[in-house]
Amino acid sequence: MNEASRPHDETVIELLREDPSFVDEYLAAALEEVDQPGGREALLAALRHIAEAQGMATIAERAGIKRESLYRALSPKGNPTIKTLLAVTNAAGLKLSVHRHVAV
Repeated sequence: MNEASRPHDETVIELLREDPSFVDEYLAAALEEVDQPGGREALLAALRHIAEAQGMATIAERAGIKRESLYRALSPKGNPTIKTLLAVTNAAGLKLSVHRHVAV
């Protein structure tokens, strides 16, 4: 790999660290696409990137979850419970909300 390129995940995590307002946009976009093919995995990746940007150990501690369990829950094949999902978003300083969308 040349110096001009680097892994996508690493770049996203750096952007999330540098611009906290990007966290809101990034998670909102992932939630918007959750019903699309690959959307569930993209949401878990977004949550994982956010946790990694803030420090996985820190988020795990705040959420009351073992770090290894958090990695597993947010892995591409993870299946976090609603309790874990809410604990992680809260630990990251986020709040999920619901709004009505217009059916097409």
